[in-house]
This record gives sequence, structure tokens and C-alpha cells, in this order.
Amino acid sequence: MASEEKSAWIMGLVAIAAYAVYLVIVLGRAGHTPLAEVPYMAPMLWSIGGAILANIVLRIAAAAASPRDAGKKDQRDREIYRFGEYIGQSFIAVGALGALLMAMADWDRFWIANVIYLAFVLSAILGSVAKIAAYRWGFQPW
Repeated sequence: MASEEKSAWIMGLVAIAAYAVYLVIVLGRAGHTPLAEVPYMAPMLWSIGGAILANIVLRIAAAAASPRDAGKKDQRDREIYRFGEYIGQSFIAVGALGALLMAMADWDRFWIANVIYLAFVLSAILGSVAKIAAYRWGFQPW
């Protein structure tokens, strides 16, 4: 498996795990309280920071496990990376537009922040899936 494919697996799985932990914490705190009143900032910041740290540590571990392949990129790897990033960025644009509309409609900060966070998570997941699919089933540059 190419090091870039390993990185895509790591990014996708870490994004899913971090967001799942965030949801469990926030929804667990909700109880009978409306979601918009649940303290969400600290769990969100911790889950984002934890995801960044986990991603770094796991990529280092993957590189240490197979040092021959670490950091080697050919033209195909660069094209697949770019393809996955373009695909993933679409969710950031959609999330930003959604957050903008929510802000204009004067929605609560809780919902705006969560839409932005979800957009970043979906961007990481979709970008990772696109890269993994390109590695597994082939990639045809346009």
C-alpha cells in the first residue's frame, strides 16, 4: 500500500472517530436540555486538537513501520492527492454557504459552529474515500 493511501485511511478514520467522540460527549450532556444550550466549545476544540494530534502520531507510526515507502510520491500519487482534495473541498464550500445563511438568519452559534465542524469532517471523509477509491479501483486523470 502506498504511503499516500495509508495517509488517506488514517485521515478518514481519525475524522470519523473524533467526530463520533464529539457527538457522544455533546449528546450525552444534553439530557433534557435543548442542544443549543449544551456547552459544546471545549469538546469541539478537544476533538479537533485530538484529531490533529492522532493524525500526526499515526502518520509517523505508519512511516516508521515502512520507512522504505515513507514520503515517496510519484506523479500518480500527486494526481490522486489533488483529485481527493478537490472532491473533499466541495463540502467545505457547502458548509461555509450553510453557515453563512444560518448567520444571516440569526441562528444560534451552536448550530453555525456545528455545521462548520461537520463540513470539515465530511470534507476529510469524502476526500479520503475518493483517494482510497482511486488507489483501489484506478484513477483516470481528466
